[in-house]
Amino acid sequence: MLWRSAYLYDADFLFMLNSRYKRLKADTPNAAKHIPLFEWDNLEIPHAFVPIIVEKCEGSTSLWDFEHPRNTIYILGAEDHGVPKVILENNWTKIHIPSCKPYSMNVAVAGSLVMAHRYSRLLK
Repeated sequence: MLWRSAYLYDADFLFMLNSRYKRLKADTPNAAKHIPLFEWDNLEIPHAFVPIIVEKCEGSTSLWDFEHPRNTIYILGAEDHGVPKVILENNWTKIHIPSCKPYSMNVAVAGSLVMAHRYSRLLK
């Protein structure tokens, strides 16, 4: 689902660390043919990209108040553990998606919301 959203919102690529990904047959636009997925063993921020961590944590900014930098790489954690502590310790911008309940979102839903928000802001 996240790959499909990335395709719909013109992402350049997706990446996964220590992947547990399983391709779903519900990908009707066949996003894999349009957007590369990189599977990394460790986090490598490509040159000229601004890393943004998507995690509800101390010091994070609400997505609704966030202005997206042009060349951004969004880092989302797994639903069961969130963003690893070693990544959270970086002095990178952190944003969160406000919600009514204190539970984590499905990573595909969270990523899709971030991309939709980015798209809406870039249209202005």
